[in-house]
Amino acid sequence: MKNLDINLLPVLQSLLRMRNVTRAADFLGLSQPATSAALARLRRYFDDQLLVRAGRGYELTPLAQDLEPLVESAMHAIERVSTIKSQFNPATSDRKFVIVASDYVAAMLVEPLRAILRIEAPQVAVEIVPTSMTSWEESNYGRWDLIVGPMGYNLPGNSKPVFRDSFVAVLDSENPVLGKPDLSAEDLVQLPQAVGYFGAEIRTPGDQFWDILGTSPVIAARVQGLLSLPLLVEGTDLLALVPRMLAYKYSRGTDLAIVDFPVENEAALVEAMFWHANRENDPANSWLRSVVQRACQQLHEILETLSPQVRRASIHAAGIG
Repeated sequence: MKNLDINLLPVLQSLLRMRNVTRAADFLGLSQPATSAALARLRRYFDDQLLVRAGRGYELTPLAQDLEPLVESAMHAIERVSTIKSQFNPATSDRKFVIVASDYVAAMLVEPLRAILRIEAPQVAVEIVPTSMTSWEESNYGRWDLIVGPMGYNLPGNSKPVFRDSFVAVLDSENPVLGKPDLSAEDLVQLPQAVGYFGAEIRTPGDQFWDILGTSPVIAARVQGLLSLPLLVEGTDLLALVPRMLAYKYSRGTDLAIVDFPVENEAALVEAMFWHANRENDPANSWLRSVVQRACQQLHEILETLSPQVRRASIHAAGIG
């Protein structure tokens, strides 16, 4: 069998992504006949139709579905080969990095991260890809420069903790439960809950908090991730457990009350950065890790500027079980 012409890989990538010859041709800046000819060559090479008519559109054959993540990984590797250098100068580089992170981490990280990039690397691009759009398969892992995610969930690669947070309760500031002189966890668990969803087998420390106290709240709303929970709670009778930093950030533009838990009962969350072992000594990746670490160090400083504006109430965790 002849080797695959590497020049056909961008065409194959676009065809697999868009599942349409015309759109792939427009994206690549090629004519439709040239793209159709490339598809014909790819079909001969793989001895497979790759794209088959389905109604008014096209769908991928089983072989094409298997090829899609492999082609994405191969194209990413080619991109890295063309841009990686033994030395890295952030001031002059126009390299693009990809960081995988949850919506919560992205919301907290972007502000200090962009501030550092503007000064140190004005031409460097950092794309933050949500965890909901990723697959943790080994074939995909090489496409990312960093993962920023919670410790304790078997995320792959070398790792280093970058910041710590803990879960607090957020509820509308007019919720009648706040009028109680001695607010307890038992009062809060009676409220209908809004929770974030990360997959059937993934439970956050916030989810586990009530388990530890020996009780189970009524789930009234479930959304993807954590970012929308404060907005969902505002103006309703709902309560949500969210990371403190996220609650403080949202407190600037919403009418929310934030309830702290005693330190001995808090649901802690430690976020870390993870990277592939083969990037341990890559100068560019080392610089990126330093940027992320410095950006995360600023989070607690940002938190301090927000905390005086937050309404808080102490609670007692006793009496639940």
